[in-house]
Amino acid sequence: MLVGHQPPEFLLAVEALTVSFDGFKAVNDLSFYVEENEIRVIIGPNGAGKTTVLDLICGKTKATSGSIQFRGKELTKLKENEIVHAGVGRKFQTPSIFDDLTVFENLEISYPRGRTVFGSLMFKRDAAVRERVQEVAEMIFLKDRLDMFASFLSHGQKQWLEIGMLLIQDPELLMLDEPVAGMSVSERVKTAELLNTIIKDRSVLVIEHDMKFVEDIAHKVTVLHQGQILSEGSMEKVQNDPKVIEVYLGH
Repeated sequence: MLVGHQPPEFLLAVEALTVSFDGFKAVNDLSFYVEENEIRVIIGPNGAGKTTVLDLICGKTKATSGSIQFRGKELTKLKENEIVHAGVGRKFQTPSIFDDLTVFENLEISYPRGRTVFGSLMFKRDAAVRERVQEVAEMIFLKDRLDMFASFLSHGQKQWLEIGMLLIQDPELLMLDEPVAGMSVSERVKTAELLNTIIKDRSVLVIEHDMKFVEDIAHKVTVLHQGQILSEGSMEKVQNDPKVIEVYLGH
């Protein structure tokens, strides 16, 4: 197993990562590195292994071989909740918010202190909690909606609320699976603005199909094809890569 080859400045180092399902390699000898305060977007045709990569990083799926190091800590040996505590947050494609709670309560319930049984029992809505909820609500454009039940939010606002529920836990790496799917054009623009704001304190790993959105946010793009990297670099570089053009036009 490759350990410790990466320079220390990388927040996330994925090396020689492979996962096989009944002999089929969904991710095959994959290596890539994410730096501090970077927005990395993974694109690729359906079945390229994009969501599987996020599943592997957050511990939902166990690697067959290879290494995933986050701040030098090996994640492949950890349970999902230990990976969250290490500082990795993940948002899935469908928002998992509590419809029958208000925006404020959704954010409050995600506040880190309430995560253990003891923490939940002792949890008080003190000034620090209120302040953090207000701060995150402003960031996710929901400051005026704090008393609204989550069920009344638009699709885009629900997506923002879920991002807020992760932000309140202050992860150093935030992973988002198709965050702008189903959003209006103006919501997509605001989501790009949101991601560009939150990377002052963290890195973001995004899977996305919307190329206009990718152009608006990506510092670096990784193109996956059949579980391997087809191309990597700036949006301009990968868009003009003949291998990428062939794969995309071939699909």
